[in-house]
Amino acid sequence: MDNFPAPTRRQLLTAIGKTAGVAALYQAMTALGHAAESQFDGPPNLQGAKKGASVVVLGAGLAGMLAAYELRKAGYKVTILEYQARAGGRNWSLRGGDKYTELGGATQNVAFAPGNYLNPGPWRIPHHHRTLLHYCKAFGVALEPFVQFNHNAYVHSTDAFGGKPVRYKAAAADFEGNVAELLAKSINTKALDDRLTPADRDRMLTALKGWGMLDDDLVYKVGLRSSSHRGFERPPGGGVNGAPIPSKDLHGLPDLLDPQVWSSMSFFMGHEMATTMFQPVGGMDMIGKGFQKQVKDLITHNAKVTKIAQDANGVTVSWQDVVKGTASETKADYCVCTIPLGVLNQIDTQLSAPMKSAIAAVPYSGQVKIGLEMKRRFWEEDEAIYGGISFTNQEIGLVSYPNNAFFTDKPAVLLGAFARDVGAYHLAGMTPEERIETALAQGSVIHPQYRKEYLSGASVAWSRVPWTLGCCARWTEESRKQHYQTLVAMDGRVVLAGEHASYIGCWMEGALLSSIDAITRLHKRALEA
Repeated sequence: MDNFPAPTRRQLLTAIGKTAGVAALYQAMTALGHAAESQFDGPPNLQGAKKGASVVVLGAGLAGMLAAYELRKAGYKVTILEYQARAGGRNWSLRGGDKYTELGGATQNVAFAPGNYLNPGPWRIPHHHRTLLHYCKAFGVALEPFVQFNHNAYVHSTDAFGGKPVRYKAAAADFEGNVAELLAKSINTKALDDRLTPADRDRMLTALKGWGMLDDDLVYKVGLRSSSHRGFERPPGGGVNGAPIPSKDLHGLPDLLDPQVWSSMSFFMGHEMATTMFQPVGGMDMIGKGFQKQVKDLITHNAKVTKIAQDANGVTVSWQDVVKGTASETKADYCVCTIPLGVLNQIDTQLSAPMKSAIAAVPYSGQVKIGLEMKRRFWEEDEAIYGGISFTNQEIGLVSYPNNAFFTDKPAVLLGAFARDVGAYHLAGMTPEERIETALAQGSVIHPQYRKEYLSGASVAWSRVPWTLGCCARWTEESRKQHYQTLVAMDGRVVLAGEHASYIGCWMEGALLSSIDAITRLHKRALEA
């Protein structure tokens, strides 16, 4: 690497422009199903159901329960078959007293204090996920703010800042200041090819000076101006020592251009990750419970589906009661299947060959979440961090701070890991105890208090969750082109729904929108029959 020439100013600016191409990135993410504006324009308008028409819904996750709720309102006779003893699916919270056994047999007895919980699946709701917000309001699910973006949280990379965590506000301020200085000097020396009018040139220099906290010589340096964004050595106060002291050490471009650093800053620019965000009061499973209240009488729990058969007259679903060991059949005119694709692919189904190929073509991600209960809220008391997220390039991925019960003197649960990709793969291969140890070791790099304050922990490796075999569907541009329309089409008398049948994958909003779309098309087919 030493033999390569240092980048020119123009090359560096070009590189920065490329890394900041948020609009282009968002368009690419939308094409792959990772980010999209919600298309919700109100509940489905289902009218005129034929008397006695029936639907069996497979799965009591949010997609299944919404389908059942709206179909019953429309006049259909509805039955829900659910494998678990609870409703909600991936809308799930682990609390003190819960017992969870993963594939391989490892069992965790959760020991969190009353009121504390880990949300293994969804944990936040964007403000533009209007379907979910609509039904939360309709079903009386109380929501509260989720602090997504916290300037006082940390950015950590083992390859930058000497491996030490730095405050987000300091890294962001120094990044902006350095980039603004480069741009300002390039404009001032007429180094850019793009021609500016004298008026535009002056206005842009003024803007860069203010945005990047530059001095009159267009330099980003230690002083009160830069400290106004990144923080002070001693903040303004009152009395004799009221004068502020500027922060002394600015971070240089080599560290700021570390991918972990700038990607952490650009994270909050993504459409799906923008403020304002929400969470249910009392845990994410409050949403599932709110939905369950609407359809509780329709759900048969502990029902393991073993076969889905269909013919010109209807659908027959064979299932076993996993508690009693008995076998049963449920017949209906139509079926809404919300079973995750990895599980559905293992069930005997009378679906078309193209549909079976589509089901088999979509792998699932294997994220890992770890909850760490601490004796006290040291991140608040010691470091003035109230909610938000700290990022690291270690396997744990991030640390997210609880967004409720601020300033209380009792144990609280940190999200001590949200691991993806290689990190998740590695953690999933560990025992639950080893995952906790890894989270403590890596989290201690950001918060040295971890070991002293730790009480108990719990982890969920989604690739080891028996009823999903993964976290959420991972489409590619190629697989969507080849299989998506087949997957979401009605196959005889069966239609699929869930986040896998949407362009808002991994989000509850995608599951609900796919459910509305599925039952709307089912209803139309039923009226035409």
